[in-house]
Amino acid sequence: MRQIRIGEITIDAVIEREGPWRKPADFFPAFDQATFDAHIPSMEPEVSAPATGLLMMTYQTFVVRTPHHTILVDTCTGEHKDLPAPFDFPGKERWREELFRLGIRFEDVDYVFCTHLHVDHTGWNTTLRDGRWVPTFPNAKYIFHKAEYAVWEEEYKRGNDPYGCIFRFNCLPIVEAGQALLVDDDYALDDLVTLTPTPGHSPHHCCVNLHSQGQKAVVTGDMMHHAIQCREPTWAAAPDWNPEEGIHSRKNFLASVADTGTLLLPIHFAAPTVGLVTADGQERFHYRFKRDLS
Repeated sequence: MRQIRIGEITIDAVIEREGPWRKPADFFPAFDQATFDAHIPSMEPEVSAPATGLLMMTYQTFVVRTPHHTILVDTCTGEHKDLPAPFDFPGKERWREELFRLGIRFEDVDYVFCTHLHVDHTGWNTTLRDGRWVPTFPNAKYIFHKAEYAVWEEEYKRGNDPYGCIFRFNCLPIVEAGQALLVDDDYALDDLVTLTPTPGHSPHHCCVNLHSQGQKAVVTGDMMHHAIQCREPTWAAAPDWNPEEGIHSRKNFLASVADTGTLLLPIHFAAPTVGLVTADGQERFHYRFKRDLS
């Protein structure tokens, strides 16, 4: 993704992995091949890989630079976590190298926003140092939704920490280091960066809003994973915590941004990623990449 500008804010993507990834029938329980095939001709060509039948998906972090702060939104899967497939892919050093190429050192990051506390959104939160997981960004405050953290803390106490590491390796060390800010739905860093609750994929998933000089962009996290969910908002993803709640959040969100000029930055959408939503009747929407970023 090329750098985009929202008023005084710049946004860059740091990619950990991209390319053909999942079979749609495996990822969307409500998937219907005929419906999918009917939508594909009207969708952007980058969203699928016809030769393999796989969805094109990306794991990326958005680097947001305001006049006051350097912010990361979501931190992919990270290194040395011994994750199972499909999160055990090689080449994760790409993420670190791309961040450094932007001229950003770990100590330069002021805030890390996690839209939710899943394995592929919290991985680079921590680094293994002398046998201990410690915050990767020593000067940053990490923004976790208070109720989201509480759910996973309780699950961890019950012995249910997915893959045995997400909470223990990626979240708990941040709190223990005193670098976590546990916030509510209405949290605002300042006039430029705010949250919108979009629960369902996780218990208290949030989108991150960026406002500047009358322009707006939204990092949508996993409120939707793929552009087919704009055409079919009722297609919940297999990992959703509460599929019905996720469908409700997705429908309401898409209706609220359709035809408004709001730029969307979905974490898993393939390059060029950033796009606009337009309404197509009452229940469906089109997602169009914004290719001209001037």
